[in-house]
Formats: sequence, structure tokens, C-alpha cells
Amino acid sequence: MENLEHVDAILNYLDPSSERPVTYLYPPPEGVPPRTGRYVKHTMPIYNARALDAEPSLDRQGFALVRHRTAVSDFYDPDEVVRVYYPEVERVIKAATGATKVHVFDHNVRCRPRARSGDKRVQEPVRVVHNDYTLKSGPQRVRDLLPAQAERLLRYRFAVINAWKPIKGPVEESPLAVCDAASMTQRDFIEQDLKYRDRTGEVYAVVHSPSHRWFYFPRMTADEVLLLKCYDSDGSRTRFTAHTAFEDPTSGPDAPARESIEVRTLAFFAPLE
Repeated sequence: MENLEHVDAILNYLDPSSERPVTYLYPPPEGVPPRTGRYVKHTMPIYNARALDAEPSLDRQGFALVRHRTAVSDFYDPDEVVRVYYPEVERVIKAATGATKVHVFDHNVRCRPRARSGDKRVQEPVRVVHNDYTLKSGPQRVRDLLPAQAERLLRYRFAVINAWKPIKGPVEESPLAVCDAASMTQRDFIEQDLKYRDRTGEVYAVVHSPSHRWFYFPRMTADEVLLLKCYDSDGSRTRFTAHTAFEDPTSGPDAPARESIEVRTLAFFAPLE
């Protein structure tokens, strides 16, 4: 690994002595901070995944790169994303995993300048190490979204897989780093509450370990999609993939802001009825 091309970059990990982190996604009650949990900076090598001898896979490292040319003309139009891109992602996930059923249920568009200008449809890149689901919240998401089918579907393997792609490329500013799941242990993941008005979700924050092996795909293009496994019910496979945006030290000061979309899916492996 030491000889593999890499950049050294700062990643924000949860302080292991911090209290259980909580984030409010709406204005919290008076006197309650909108966010708890303290993060600490660690400089880590982030390796060029394009230089690996063997391509990473969802079931080993927890992430995989695939090529896909979309028919979407405007990713800032949520109706078009749902109508055109969701079915595309469903087909991509089925082809990559062999899933018998894929349910696409959510997406986020990210662009820092648009978010800071007040565009409510857009968010900034997340610059803390995290994973989107936990041992508890993965199955709960199935129950929430597919209550009539959940009892049957949860008897079989299922996974939560995110599809992350640039809207425009190549990505130079705030690329996405992913951690090789084989370099992590369950002790690295700390539950974090996400407070919505009508429910409390749960994600994983991550504490630092020098054993973590980080990767990225430099200068990703709009025809590339990075798949991340955020939950797997099968404990013999990779279950979680920590990830974060980071400041690439090779990115110039005039590099265009990253524009990206991530789509969340449930991939089921139950036999077809």
C-alpha cells in the first residue's frame, strides 16, 4: 500500500470520548443544541483506487465503480430524477448485485455554492466520516418504506446500497473518500441519532483507527457511478462502508465546485413470488 499513488488529506472523525452524537434536521427545542458530538482531525493517506491491481467490490471492500450514461437532462429537477434516474439506478443495482428486487427511495443533490445561496433542493458535501445506516436502522427502513412486504422480505438477505455520481465531471473539489471495510471493525462505528420532526433515525459516526485504508477515484466523470454498501443483513459479507467528502490537496483554488447526486436503494435477494 505504501507504494500506491495517494494524497494525504485531513478527515474528520468522531472523538471517542465524545457523548453520543445527535443531529437535529429541524430547529431544535429552545436551549437544545442542533448538533452534539465533537470531531477531531486526522491526516490519512487516501489511495488512488484506479491504481489497484484488482477492482474493489461491494462484498469485499464495500464499494465498486461502474459506468452508466444517464438520460437525465437536469438533476436539479426532482421530478425528472424520480421519473428517469430512479429506474436507471434500479437497473444498475440489479446488474451489479444480482438482486431480485430494488426499491429506490431517496436522493440528495450536493453543490456547496447552490446550497449556500439558499437553494433548498441542494445540500453541501458532508465532511465527517460516517455510514448512513446501522444494525438497527437498516431493517427499520424496510419496515418504514415497505410495511406490507417487510415481514417476508426481511426473512432473506437485503442490503442498502447508495449510488453516488457526479452531475458534472471531472470532480476536482470535495471528492468522495471511501474506507476499505476490511480495514474496519464494528468497534469503529458509533450510533448517532438523526432527529426529524416525526421520527428519529440512526446512522453511524466513526472513530479513528490507524488501520483504516482510504480510497478515492480521482477525477470521476459524469458517466461513472460509485456504489457504496451502507448495510447488509448478511454478516458474512461486508456490512458497512464509511465515507466522507475531503479536501483534495491537489485540487486548485479555482477548481469548479463538486456537483453530485446520491441515490439510496434497498436491494433484496428474496426469491421472486
